This record gives sequence, C-alpha cells and structure tokens, in this order.
Amino acid sequence: MVERSDRAPLLDWEEIPSAEKPGGAAPPAAAAHTKDRLTSPSNSRASSGCSAPGFGWSSGPGGPTPSKSVSTNADGCSAPPATSSTPAGRDEALRPDDEEHPSDSGSREVSLEDRMVKWEEKDQIVSVFVVTFNTRSGNMLEWCLPKDMDLEGVEFKAIASGSHRVTTDFIYFRKGCYFGLACFANMPVESTVERGARMKSVGILSPSYTLLYRYMSFLEHQVRLQLQSPGHYSPLEAFYEDKRALLPPSGDGVVTACPANAWGAAINHSMHPEMKITHPAGCMSQFIRFFGEQIMVLWKLALLRRRILIFSPPPVGVVCYRVYCCCCLANISIPGIGVAVPEFRPFFYVNVADISALENELSYVACTTEKIFEEKKDLYDVYVDNQNVKTCRDGLKPLLRLSTADRDKYRKLTEQRQMLLYSQEENGDCVSSEEDLFILFFLEQNNRIFQTLSEVAGSSDPTLTQESVRAMGLDPHGDRLFLLHLLEIYGYDTLLVSEQLCCS
Repeated sequence: MVERSDRAPLLDWEEIPSAEKPGGAAPPAAAAHTKDRLTSPSNSRASSGCSAPGFGWSSGPGGPTPSKSVSTNADGCSAPPATSSTPAGRDEALRPDDEEHPSDSGSREVSLEDRMVKWEEKDQIVSVFVVTFNTRSGNMLEWCLPKDMDLEGVEFKAIASGSHRVTTDFIYFRKGCYFGLACFANMPVESTVERGARMKSVGILSPSYTLLYRYMSFLEHQVRLQLQSPGHYSPLEAFYEDKRALLPPSGDGVVTACPANAWGAAINHSMHPEMKITHPAGCMSQFIRFFGEQIMVLWKLALLRRRILIFSPPPVGVVCYRVYCCCCLANISIPGIGVAVPEFRPFFYVNVADISALENELSYVACTTEKIFEEKKDLYDVYVDNQNVKTCRDGLKPLLRLSTADRDKYRKLTEQRQMLLYSQEENGDCVSSEEDLFILFFLEQNNRIFQTLSEVAGSSDPTLTQESVRAMGLDPHGDRLFLLHLLEIYGYDTLLVSEQLCCS
C-alpha cells in the first residue's frame, strides 16, 4: 500500500461551480440528487441508526447549530458541496416566474431536506487575514478584512510556536465562536533585517470547521504570494467579497448557519460532524496506526468527555487532524443519549493565550506545540505526548490499562481493515473507505453500550450483570471502573451494579 499524504485534497475556491439557478431555486434533478445523498446509507450510516452525521457546527448562543458538510459521490470519492453567491443568513425570495402557487392553507411548507440543501450551499467566511513575523515585535497582524473584526490573539494561532523550524504548515484553531484555518510558509531571504527568513500565514475564519478545507489550496497559494510580493492583497479582497458571510443585525458577531428550529431531533447532540474530505484520505487510518492499541484508551476517555490535550512539536497540521479523530471516537447516534453531558468540543491548536478559555471548559480535545502546558495540570485530564497517554488524575489512571475486551476490539478492528484492503485490491472496491470503517466501528460500539444500558434501565430488574456487560462488548472485571464513570456521567442513576463485577 502506498502511504497517503497528510495534506488535505486541495481545491481552488474559484473552481467550485454554483449549483443554483440564477433565480435561486435549485434544479429539480440536483435537489433530488441531494435528497438521495441525505438519505443514502453511505452518507447517513442508516444501518447503524445514525440520524444526521456530516453536519458542521456553528458555535452560537444556545449551543451548536448545524450546517451541512460534504457529500460523497457514488464512486466513494468525496466531492465538494455546491456554493452560492447568496450571503448566509438571508433567504432569497423566489422570482415571480419561479414562485410556486400557494397551498390551500395559504403558506408553502419547506421540507427539512430542502432547508438542508439551501444551507449547504452557503459560504460563510467572516474574516480573512495575513499574519507576519517581525524580528523586533514578534508575531503581528499585518492585514485583515473586515477592518473592524476582533482578531486579537489570532497572530499567535496562525503561526504556531516553534514554526520557525518548518518550511510549511497549516493550522486549525478556534477564535471565540469561530473556527479558523491558516496556511503558514517560511521562505529564506537575503535580508539582515529579516535575519535571513520571512515567515507569514494567511488565514480565514468561519462558524464551522467542516468546510474550511475548500480553501486550503487558495490559502497556500496566497501565503506564497505574500512571501514573494508582500502587500499584494487584491486576491484576498476579492475572495472575501465573494465568500463573506452576512453578520446578523444584532452585531453580536455570531453567524447562525441555520435556524435551530429547522432541525429539531435531526441532529443528535452527541454525533460529531464529519469533516469528510476536510481531513486527508487515510487520516483516520494513520491516526489508529500511530496510536495502535492505545486507541482504545483514547476511545474510553473521549466517551467519558475528558479534557484531552495532545502535545507535538511542529508541524501541527497533522496533529489538528488527530484532534478531529479523537472527536470521532465519541460519536453516538441513539436519540436522547448524551444530551445532558458536556459537549466534547474540538479546540484544535491552542497556545498560552488560550489558558483562560480552557480553564472554563468541562470537556474538550486540543493540541499544542508548547511544552509548558504539561505543567498546567489543572487545565487537562489527559496529556498525550507522542504515543504516551498519561494522566495525573488518580481516578483515571486505571483506565490507561488495556482490558481483555480492549485488545479483542482492537484485533477485530484490525481484521476488518485487512478485509477491506483485500476487497479493494482484489475487487476494485472504491465505495468503502477506511475512514467510514473506523468511524462506523466506534459508532456501533458506542451505540451497543448505550442501547444495552437503556434496555437494562427499563427492565424490571435494573441491575448490570456480567452478561449485560459482556453484551456491551466490555470486560466485566477490567472495564468495571470505566463503566461506573460512564453511569455517573450519562446519568444512569437508577442502575445497580452487580457485586459479581468486582470478582469476575
């Protein structure tokens, strides 16, 4: 097998065609195709009961609101969603000749699928910026649009600490209620003022991280342009005018991707959005091969909504993908499960300027290049250094040991991967992917646990026995502590634990 790159598939923003007609109405064929995609097993994982994966989140008041992610073609290759020139947050009226006749009730109902399609097509770039390294002042915000955007601290997110050691990198990060993507480049120059190196990053902010990949190649090209011809901002200005989001009149700086009442139960609180081709092909397989059996430890900690901090020296781009992969381990698609637990939030890259924000977080996963975080033990529950997963919490230390069931699950996961690779090589199967296999594996495992817990809780004898624990795919003895943490966090207060689990 050929090792795949850590880079995301690169698509120029100028080359993505719009799927809308000039009047704003999507062609019937396209709408039907999109509806099929929304309900197809390959996208919705209907076989596992998943209601709505593939939706990005916008961090706004009252919790996350979803925006549609990327679709998948019939051949299994990811495809970019269509774009629209209509600003986000504005419902464009139909032209008179396209308007449908009103129903007897006097109003036209808009289906959930139609609203999904409409919101899928919105570009929501709220800011574009250039950050540079100045030998006297350090990291500086060189240029941005809009001019009044609060970008304080973004200069330390867009150029990660230690980036002077690498020539190129990309960084996912959070800035307030927005997610950002910046592409960094380091070019040698014959200048004593610049001490032989010119370093810049070009980045964007959006309410959701799931579509940022679409602009990766544009940002990479622009940062090279800024290094070679500093001050040439016209392509960035044109890009922002074309892709900018419409901020609400309240001025609170929050972009709502879709009205929350349009979704209802369609989005499960515990189902994380898929980045799809936001992450490179093979990202999840590289993640699991990197950690090996330790992936089962990370799975348990993610399901328990612990604060996980991943340390790695630059480049940080591939480590940002590990943050995403950790989130995928905690997916649950059973309606109602996980509503009361803390949201497992991806922070992506963080630095010392984020300490105050992390102090208030109950659950998150993030990465950093700054070793000083290891000493800030009150900021995290689990610290991951290379493949070394460690904790200073006495109550969590037993969870770092693999149980018999953990090793069995990892063996099954490896076997399934080998079967998939064999099918791809022998039969030319390009529909199935390793990413889907891994995500579905943990999703089904999580659903199996909570389905069993719900059934036992609703029975006449709500007692967890060795048999019921084995039915979850857990070890009655080795996973007892994990199970007790799970019952506490997810609110299964009425369940009793059989004493047999202590001495099985």
